[in-house]
Amino acid sequence: MSKIQRRVFVMGAATAAVGGQAAALPGKKYLLIDPRVIHRSTGARKALGQVVKEGRNPIFAEDKPWEARFDNLYANVLRDERSGEYRCWYSPFLIDEAVTSTPRAERLKTPYKPRKREMGVCYAVSKDGLRWEKPELGLVEFDGSRRNNIVSRGPHGAGLWRDDLEKDPRRRYKMFFRGKTMAGLFSADGLRWEEPTAFSAIDAPGDTHNNWFWSPEQNAYVGITRLSDRQSRQRLVGRTESRDFVTWTKAEEVLRALPSDGKRQAYAMPVFPHAGLYFGLLMMFDSDTDRVHCELAFSTDTVTWERVCPGVPLIGNGVEGAYDWGCVYAAARPVVLDNGEIRLYYGASNGRHTSWRDGFFCLARLRPDGFAGLEAESAKTVARVVTAPVTVSGKRLTVTADAANGSIRAGIVGDVEKLGIDRCVAVKGDVTGRRVEWKGATLQALGGRQVQIEFELSGAARLYSFGFEG
Repeated sequence: MSKIQRRVFVMGAATAAVGGQAAALPGKKYLLIDPRVIHRSTGARKALGQVVKEGRNPIFAEDKPWEARFDNLYANVLRDERSGEYRCWYSPFLIDEAVTSTPRAERLKTPYKPRKREMGVCYAVSKDGLRWEKPELGLVEFDGSRRNNIVSRGPHGAGLWRDDLEKDPRRRYKMFFRGKTMAGLFSADGLRWEEPTAFSAIDAPGDTHNNWFWSPEQNAYVGITRLSDRQSRQRLVGRTESRDFVTWTKAEEVLRALPSDGKRQAYAMPVFPHAGLYFGLLMMFDSDTDRVHCELAFSTDTVTWERVCPGVPLIGNGVEGAYDWGCVYAAARPVVLDNGEIRLYYGASNGRHTSWRDGFFCLARLRPDGFAGLEAESAKTVARVVTAPVTVSGKRLTVTADAANGSIRAGIVGDVEKLGIDRCVAVKGDVTGRRVEWKGATLQALGGRQVQIEFELSGAARLYSFGFEG
């Protein structure tokens, strides 16, 4: 839905959930962007969260002989929940003869034309996610030496993650990438990898940030890759699935650019689950400007996708001359800290996509649950949102919202006298898990029952999520 489009929307919560109840989301939390959660809404629109770029960006850069060109970087960042250590696998071009043979002074008058390139996977670690080390692993030879942080040579656009459901410890880490065909690698520690297994049945070009995740709803691994429509000269997002991470289905299109996008195309889309939804960090390549930014999409089933505010970046480009003026490529899997803060790592470059550019690894932040929410269509109007039936699973209702320049009230549908909106104490300020209170009444008597909640959003208030506690 466009940020400026005015409409009343009724979402199919009753048809999308058993018995008309909203999907049972983990952690007693419901995202307002989830269409299964909303029964009806008037005067409301979807709105992207506001990222804050790290002031110390860029976090690291191309500073090793085997980091000829970060290009799109295609980073994958994992934070170990027990140790707190951050691990990053990223994919530079280890070899790019155009870069290494063209002095910087000559690049102003010589167009970039790639030749003899080889991509690989490198590894970095951090204790705090801000200061990173590229350890000498001694695993893979480059230019006659193993004193480097390379873990694999050859994979293109590798999506890599730890599979905590895997029973075979030798296959704990899984890499999904393009080789001669689509293929995979397995590892016990994420550093030492077995020989590749071909996934030729996927039948995809795969020249993108390929990525994978486990979908409990599908009871399958889902892979996201790239397809192409040669007739319309469009890059497409493709989807494939597998029960065992070995036998995959033929990839099928799940998302492409809209007619209104003009010369923008869907270049890459790392996907990850969050609070009962699947989010896609959608990189849109503009062939007119030769630049890339990151948008947001979501899905309830990994098959049908909706973009949030098409054309509006979640992670936008910086000003001309900045480290991320040219291209932004979000890493797979944001890191969600214990306090709910969302860390969005991304590859960035200061030049255009098909030109000379310096590459960097960067960080942007979002507030808890802050990918997207609902707000009034105008600060001068009021939005009303009625949820699908949800089970009161705690003694108190909580909300996460930005309401410094507005307010939010809530009421239980059908209980006007005790828990109606008019008896609610307005929530103001930017809040996370703030308790909603009513004058002289509580939710305690409704414990275990299904209710519908009506929210009133005034001013510039934006509601991201609600839940129950206690």
